[in-house]
Amino acid sequence: MPEISRFYGIIISMYYADHNPPHFHAMYGEFKATIRIDDLGIHEGFLPPKALGLIVEWATIHKEELMRNWNLARENKPIEKIEPLT
Repeated sequence: MPEISRFYGIIISMYYADHNPPHFHAMYGEFKATIRIDDLGIHEGFLPPKALGLIVEWATIHKEELMRNWNLARENKPIEKIEPLT
């Protein structure tokens, strides 16, 4: 699973040829969730509220890049890194 960003102990990644809806994976310690790109809601899993807030803040800034990566992954093309939240 290619890592696309890392910040504040949070790892953001995306699988190739993953199922719909368009989403990304977020890991924070022992917590994992998939986050839908369209509304940035949790599709599956759980994240602590503070980590989820940081992820939503980051994803709001990078929504277009996330969708571009989703489309690249669906075509089995290299996924691009995305700047971390600072």
